[in-house]
Amino acid sequence: MSQGIAAIVVTYQSASTLDACLDCLRAARDIAQIRVVDNGSHDGTLAILQRHASHDARVRFIANPDNPGFAAANNQGVAASTAAWLAFVNPDVMVGADTLAQLREHAQAQGDCVLGVEQVDEAGVPDPAVRRRDPDFLAMLRSPGRGSRLAIARDPAVALQPVPALSGALLLMPRALFTRIGGWDAGYRLHAEDLDLCRSARQAGALVAIANDLQVLHVRGVSSRSRPFFVEWHKHRGLWRYFRKFEAPTRAWPVRCAVWGAIWAHAALQIPRLLRQR
Repeated sequence: MSQGIAAIVVTYQSASTLDACLDCLRAARDIAQIRVVDNGSHDGTLAILQRHASHDARVRFIANPDNPGFAAANNQGVAASTAAWLAFVNPDVMVGADTLAQLREHAQAQGDCVLGVEQVDEAGVPDPAVRRRDPDFLAMLRSPGRGSRLAIARDPAVALQPVPALSGALLLMPRALFTRIGGWDAGYRLHAEDLDLCRSARQAGALVAIANDLQVLHVRGVSSRSRPFFVEWHKHRGLWRYFRKFEAPTRAWPVRCAVWGAIWAHAALQIPRLLRQR
């Protein structure tokens, strides 16, 4: 098995950033394979993929006729690759030439792990949601929405900062760990699947951490800006699935009902904001 890195990219309406993303991945050190799974785009994404695949044998793509979701598409990309290391990269993330290779070096020193990096926007502002805690459903009951505020502050004193969870925009892990935990849970359509993956890895004894000494540019949300109601629906649906999977078995049924109500009450509170944005 190749000890290089397989970069897995899931696309949906990602034409505005995909070309630059693939240019970065093709120029990056130790990228052995690039697997792109498109979830039914109709914005020129496939033409970009065809062009890159015709110029670089490492690039292969799967064109789904519909949208099975982010988690399911990532699993498709992994199944179509063979490299020992897996890097899940959003199509609006631009990696540096050495970023993923250096992240793998961090990982090789740790053993089983899921690692991420600092993410900044075009102005250089860090994304506070890169380092995440697990959702606090009891806090959500006290104040709907509070338990879903997951950001953790950066610890400037450490290069590799252990955290409960990471942003799924860029993750690196060994294939062996991915296989052992069963991959991404395809029951999620959009959002919370990264929280699930990280928690499953931790339950399997792996380290989840962020490399504070590495960063990438993340343009953020390009494929979802035109679908705000779709995104909010699946964000809250994902939280409910996460609760049912990890928390509900230890909670009494009144608590389960209350959490369900808190999640969807928070979803309802987003409607006026979404209508104003439209």
